Amino acid sequence: MERDILSHIDPRILGMRLQEARKARGVTQQVVADRLGAARTTLVAIEKGERRVTPQELIELASIYGRTVSEFLQQEPVVEAFAPQFRAATTKLDQAAIELQSLAEDYVRLERMCGVGLPKSYPPPYDLTGAPPEQAAEEIAASERNRLALGDGPVTDLRLRLETDVGLRIFCFAMPSRVAGLFAYNETLGACVGINSAHPRDRRNWSLAHEYAHFLTTRYRPEATMLGEGKRASARERFADSFARHFLMPSAGLNRRFTEMHRASERGVTLAHLCTLASLYQLSMQELLLRLEELRRLPYGTWDRLQSEGVDVRRAQRPSSDSTPERLPRRYVVLAMMAYRKGLLSEGQFARLLRLDRVSARALFDETTLSFYTESENGFQAFDLDLAMQVTGKDLR
Repeated sequence: MERDILSHIDPRILGMRLQEARKARGVTQQVVADRLGAARTTLVAIEKGERRVTPQELIELASIYGRTVSEFLQQEPVVEAFAPQFRAATTKLDQAAIELQSLAEDYVRLERMCGVGLPKSYPPPYDLTGAPPEQAAEEIAASERNRLALGDGPVTDLRLRLETDVGLRIFCFAMPSRVAGLFAYNETLGACVGINSAHPRDRRNWSLAHEYAHFLTTRYRPEATMLGEGKRASARERFADSFARHFLMPSAGLNRRFTEMHRASERGVTLAHLCTLASLYQLSMQELLLRLEELRRLPYGTWDRLQSEGVDVRRAQRPSSDSTPERLPRRYVVLAMMAYRKGLLSEGQFARLLRLDRVSARALFDETTLSFYTESENGFQAFDLDLAMQVTGKDLR
């Protein structure tokens, strides 16, 4: 192995891959360090990307983890690292950016392996000059809803819609609690979004719409969205929040539903009605009430009053429906299934791509057959189909 091969790979990306391989193998840093004949601090530095691994160390680590060296070196073409591009990057934000890039690179690798490109429907970047952020946000939100044929109703599965109809690569994974989401773009990986999986569903939807706004306008500028920016937010962040508000809760549809709700209730609109409306839009009560205040359907200060009275609106919103999000896009998982079924991936590689241990990965693969039924005059008869089975001459097209 030539040393210059390693010099072309971001040590942080390589370190994260080595860390994932170690965890998948179920061994501690100390055990691996002992087998390498090195100090544990050396392995820690390698996994953090603070120290470059030597060719010999990489060979030994690949042997320990039951992997091939090429699995760790695949990075073609060379992609500019996301992490250094983020403003005010901290170590923890750095790790989130590295994870986003690692997932996106694996996604592209799967597409190449299966001979399938990502269908993209990217609009040209919108120009923000010449209009206040809030006005531009409303106009662009309306244009995008029209382009995506969303009408004026709630978007029931925003993530799937943006993955399928636009071509974004969207991943949900753990980040520092203050980080809501990340956005980065380059020509090789496309538009990549990371959403904090630890946040409630309603906040995840808002964060995704917010990151979509960055994609639509400042596509070539990576962004990290932080909670609690408030009045300190830049014009770009104010635009993105305003876009999310108009895109997720267009005035025509929300006004109509509120009016219908008001007419149908003898006592007027209650908190229970608003909880139902928030659930319909898959957004928090806070965002819904602030939007209704903005539309003058509720008195200004309604949300502040509820807070001061100690109303637990999150509990009223049935948090049991707030399920854990899928870490990976469904299409990503299907591509991994196809590659594994075709023998293009070993079981270990398949597990690593899914960020699972081998037992869990195998169980997931075995569950990819679902029961369907055929209807006849004698009733219904069940049969199984493999979700990765091709039904046309070209994969997933």
